[in-house]
Amino acid sequence: RVVGGWNAQPGSWPWIVSIQVPWAQGTGHICGGSLITAEWVLTAAHCFLNASYVELWRVVIGTSNLYQLGPGAQVRYIKMLIIHEHYNNVTHIHDLALLQLDQPVQCNYYIQLACVADSSVPVTKLSPCYVGGWGATYEGAKILPYILQEALVNLIDIRTCNRSDWNAWIIEKTHLCAGFPQGGTGTCQGDSGGPLICKDRTGDFYWLVGVTSWGKGCARPQLPAVYSSVQHYYNWIVSRIS
Repeated sequence: RVVGGWNAQPGSWPWIVSIQVPWAQGTGHICGGSLITAEWVLTAAHCFLNASYVELWRVVIGTSNLYQLGPGAQVRYIKMLIIHEHYNNVTHIHDLALLQLDQPVQCNYYIQLACVADSSVPVTKLSPCYVGGWGATYEGAKILPYILQEALVNLIDIRTCNRSDWNAWIIEKTHLCAGFPQGGTGTCQGDSGGPLICKDRTGDFYWLVGVTSWGKGCARPQLPAVYSSVQHYYNWIVSRIS
C-alpha cells in the first residue's frame, strides 16, 4: 500500500486497476494502473521487466478488495503491451507502459475512466493530491494488503526534490515528486504503475497527473516517491492508443 494511508471506500477510485500474475502468491497483485479508455490501461514500464506470458496476466478493474471482488468488478487479460520506446531501467526515465485489454470494460458505479492531464492543466498548482494502491504498508513488508489503500500527499517542487540532501540530482523534468519532507506517507513496493491524482481547482473531479515509478525505500524523510508526469507524455499516450 501506500505507507501512512487508510482503507479506501468501494467506488472511490473507479479508474484504478490491479495487475496480477496468476502464479504469484496471494492475490497475484504486482502493480497498479489506471483505466484511461474502455480498453487501455496506463501503468509503469518497470512492472514488465523480464516479464513472461504477459497474455496470461490478469487486470482486475472495479474493486477495492482483491479477495472479494464485489458486484461491479470486471476481469480482463492483456491483448497488447506497449512499453515506452525510450524507457531506461537505470535512470527510470520514460517509465510508462500501455496495456490494451482483451475486450473493453463496461463502465458502472465502480468503473470509470481517469481524466488524463494534458499540457493545459496547471499540475503544480493542484491540491489536494492522493496516491492509491495495494502495495506494502511499510518498507520491507512481505505481505501486501488486499484492501485498496489511499493516502494524502503533497506535490514537492522538483528543485527541492533534487537538492543534494534529498534525492540529489536525479529527478528529470518529466518526473513529479510527491510526499512530505518529514516522510511517513507515500507509495511502496506493489504500488508501481498506480495513479497519483490531484483535485481540479474549479471542478469537482480529479486529474491523473502521475504514474508511480520509483523511490529510495518507502516514505523516508527527504526521499519522496517519484512519478512519471502524465502531462509530459499526453501526446505519446494519445498517439499509441489511437
